[in-house]
Amino acid sequence: MKKSFRGIIIYLIILIGMMAVFYFTFTPKQTSDDYSFQEFQSDLKDDAVKEIIIKQNSEIPTGVVIVTFRDTTKRQFYTENVGTVTSFLGEANTDYKLLDVTRSSYFVSTILPMLILFVIFFVFFIFINGRAGGGAGSGVMNFGKSKAKVTSKNDIKTTFKDVAGLQEERAELEEVVDFLKSPQKYTRVGARIPKGILLVGPPGTGKTLLARAVSGEAGVPFFHMSGSDFVEMFVGVGASRVRDLFGEAKKNAPCIIFIDEIDAVARRRGSGLGGGHDEREQTLNQILVEMDGFGVNEGIIVMAATNRVDILDPAILRPGRFDRKVFVGKPDVKGRVDILKVHSRNKPLAEDVDLEVVARTTAGFSGADLENLMNEAAINAASANRAYIKQADINNAFIKIGVGEEKKSKVISEEERRITAYHESGHAILFHLLPKMGPVHMVSIIPTGMAGGYTMPLPEKDEAYNSKEKMLENIMVSFGGRIAEELIFKDITTGASQDIKQASDIARAMVTRYGMSSLGPIDYAGSESEEVFIGRDWGQTKAYSEATAAMIDKEVKDIIDSCYKQAKEIVVENLDVLESCAQLLLQKEKITRAEFEELFVKPEEAEEIIIEDNFAQDVPTEE
Repeated sequence: MKKSFRGIIIYLIILIGMMAVFYFTFTPKQTSDDYSFQEFQSDLKDDAVKEIIIKQNSEIPTGVVIVTFRDTTKRQFYTENVGTVTSFLGEANTDYKLLDVTRSSYFVSTILPMLILFVIFFVFFIFINGRAGGGAGSGVMNFGKSKAKVTSKNDIKTTFKDVAGLQEERAELEEVVDFLKSPQKYTRVGARIPKGILLVGPPGTGKTLLARAVSGEAGVPFFHMSGSDFVEMFVGVGASRVRDLFGEAKKNAPCIIFIDEIDAVARRRGSGLGGGHDEREQTLNQILVEMDGFGVNEGIIVMAATNRVDILDPAILRPGRFDRKVFVGKPDVKGRVDILKVHSRNKPLAEDVDLEVVARTTAGFSGADLENLMNEAAINAASANRAYIKQADINNAFIKIGVGEEKKSKVISEEERRITAYHESGHAILFHLLPKMGPVHMVSIIPTGMAGGYTMPLPEKDEAYNSKEKMLENIMVSFGGRIAEELIFKDITTGASQDIKQASDIARAMVTRYGMSSLGPIDYAGSESEEVFIGRDWGQTKAYSEATAAMIDKEVKDIIDSCYKQAKEIVVENLDVLESCAQLLLQKEKITRAEFEELFVKPEEAEEIIIEDNFAQDVPTEE
């Protein structure tokens, strides 16, 4: 149960209690104890009653009868079956008092309780709305207030020491920190601080971390807000929140405003259905005015992060608004070592853990991926009741992140195991023999996720570019499993559907984007590869004719057919390895790189290796 939901239940209980108190306070009660009318008649006959008080109600003379006995005790009962006092008392000679009917005004009896109940409900509604909306500045009466989370300079603990693997990006932002600390050094030579800094890069590379580190180093307040926090269903609310955000920032200048995922509000204008989205565009217009309009925002630096810079409005990217763009990419091998060291500070590592080896085998990992890798390794160590992390824990975490959790308990038929074993062996052979592909790290027929098995390559270096030869080899590797099924079982299965899709996408990209075909270096993808803005590009035709489309299809098919033929020739030449690898997989379910590469060593070569080793041992060494 969420904390806010529990709070609402508590408030409802309080409201129900207040209503109960109100009811029992203002509702007239007809009380009676266990004293009955028959007992009263008996006491009258026995002359035990000293005095009687009759409190009448609106139907005289019924009501509450209070009886005082001669021993000064009192009893009471409620009666409604008495016609007159004489018939009620009979022949008893007892003093009695007949009190007048107590009548209250209509205002006190009816209108006042309703007013009190209305006030209770109104106060309760306002209070609940203020709590549900996030406290101050977010209730019913405060739609236009900013939702920014303000962190004071004393509360920010993140500094550049916590940022690893981003040396160049950090150097660019250190200039901003220096300006905030000593602006006179720059204003003396006519320089001005950048009004905006846009952090661009893939998810998980550390854009938000860099923004917090800048604020922590500069020692200034930090306003953090997501792009989606501006937009509401009511038109004009977003623009009002922008004004309120910059108004609060001016009071705390110098400071930093950080807008995470700014593409949610700064998307290109005129791109919505029917020409645009009024609320989002009004919000964007207000941001543009606040960043570089007639007003002056001295000492306010706007930082923003996005991984979709291609869809941002050109007006917000011009100098004077976002003057500087910092591209935060994925780290290289040296950067990954530094990041792994940061995320291993509080984790006890065993002696066999080599972070440099881990860094080399995690090419393409972002900072968030590396943090997740070490966290999963720590979880594995804790599950094994160990107080330290071993290299095996990191390897298992690497497999879990790369291909998914292994489902060792899943029941699979023997026929499906055989198909999977030959399928993965076909992939592994091509990975090993093709020169541009990386070595095989592990081959397994244990189901993971939606896959029946996996073949995991081991990239040993970072590569910024993809060559034509490597892309063709990628297509060939994709067909390895299907080819193995075709050769061994004389049939094919649906297990290669994802492989076929991957190969088709690579081949089409080679033809339409990269100019790697006989059609020449022409970009046929055009706007089809970009984000489609409904309203602006809706219904846009292709940038080439139907004849060209037919030529593109033919080129794609030629690439696929050629790669399939070459891959099949390689697998046919290594049918013995295919059979040996499949049998080993059926026996062990998972094989490592060393075990797989041993399959390619022929018996005569193995004997030569043994003879050479023995000969080397028998040769006497010179003293």
